[in-house]
Amino acid sequence: MYAIIETGGKQYRVSEGDVIKVEKLGVTEGGFTFDKVMALSNDAGFKAGAPYIDGASVSATVLGEGKAKKVIVYKYKAKKGFHKKKGHRQPYTMLKIDSING
Repeated sequence: MYAIIETGGKQYRVSEGDVIKVEKLGVTEGGFTFDKVMALSNDAGFKAGAPYIDGASVSATVLGEGKAKKVIVYKYKAKKGFHKKKGHRQPYTMLKIDSING
């Protein structure tokens, strides 16, 4: 059984027991419920939403927040002496998928 959910402008294929990293949700502890379920596959078959499935949800437990590895952004212009170096670490929330309801 799996579901495709949407959060943070991205889509994730999740099953029960999966641990995923999503864009920072601003929730540090407790549970979280996704109601934007785009597709659902179980023993009864496959069901796709238009764009979402009514009444379907995915429950998850927040494991913590963190930052991803540093990405270096380096800009320069040849023969002009222009150099600019910048680093970025994207914040994320780590979730454990508990149940898929639908």
